[in-house]
Amino acid sequence: MTRRGRVRGRVPAAAVAALALAGCSSSAGTGAVGEGPAGPPSSSGAPAKAAERTGSDTAGAGGVEVAAKGGRLGGAGSACELPVTFDLAARWKPKAVAFEPDSDPDPVLDALAELAEQGTVQMVCEIDAKPAGNIGFLRVWRGAASEDDPQAVLRAFVADDPQAGKAAYTQVRAGALAAAEVSYTGHSELLDEPKKQRAFAVKTPDGPVVVHLGGLDTEEHTAMLPAYELAKRSLTLG
Repeated sequence: MTRRGRVRGRVPAAAVAALALAGCSSSAGTGAVGEGPAGPPSSSGAPAKAAERTGSDTAGAGGVEVAAKGGRLGGAGSACELPVTFDLAARWKPKAVAFEPDSDPDPVLDALAELAEQGTVQMVCEIDAKPAGNIGFLRVWRGAASEDDPQAVLRAFVADDPQAGKAAYTQVRAGALAAAEVSYTGHSELLDEPKKQRAFAVKTPDGPVVVHLGGLDTEEHTAMLPAYELAKRSLTLG
């Protein structure tokens, strides 16, 4: 995808590595682009785990529980205005990822801009789980209007991730919309181990939308699935 802009705002160099690690944060709780305090620590000093964090109640597809709703994202006036809307898990914090035209060269911002474009889509919003006690993000990506179906968009998205492997694609529903979903294996450079990742894509009149769930590691990814399932089940156009 042609690199057309850069992330707005001055971002420290450490943020580049954080974004590349799919939302891992420092012990101080600083995210790659979004911000938010870390959740209550466990007895080991790590953030509290799934049962305490999700507040989930209703079982979703595949037995995955659905997180308690904390708000809705995507509409006019929300933190991220999107071609779709969906419910947010309680305490998750959304923040728009904005771009502006290239001006003076800045290696840090240019690196972030490179990381924020994948396949045929560009990151436009990230939803930080740290206020709910997790280390990771739901990230929303948008592309230009095209004839590509959702699975083609996902295949391009995964193909542009040099760490991706073992991808499995399925046809699903996101709310009432036809969607494609992919589960695949990434790699945690911080922990030097494989980790699970997941994304779904839908087609809208304004272009495709991809919602991706990463996480520091597979354990964090699994703990955040109820928030991902909530977004998928509640998604609507406009």
